[in-house]
Amino acid sequence: MSQSQPATSEKNNSQPRTALPPKKESILELAKLFDSEVRVKCLGGRELKGILRGYDDLVNLVLDNCEEFLRDPDNSNQMTDKTRKLGLVVIRGTQVSLVAPTDGMEEIENPFLASAEDEE
Repeated sequence: MSQSQPATSEKNNSQPRTALPPKKESILELAKLFDSEVRVKCLGGRELKGILRGYDDLVNLVLDNCEEFLRDPDNSNQMTDKTRKLGLVVIRGTQVSLVAPTDGMEEIENPFLASAEDEE
């Protein structure tokens, strides 16, 4: 019995160690947007605008001077130009669907709505 070793140590020594796969790089380059104004669209339709002050690998965002775009009370799918100030906010990455710079952003007409009206 004095010569026997625990079975777990033999198993650990007999299996070759494999290297971890290289860490995947994020396709989001949020570093370029740091300290600039961004517009964030969230799941559920909420839209926010503010200055990007921080982020992490899970796309949790910190926005300063944040404003939320309000919806039309008669049509919940339609956004209005009205906003409400929220200040400093943290947005969970699980809720983020789009992050875009506000510089160079313009709203265009939905091409699918025009074709649907023509068919009727």
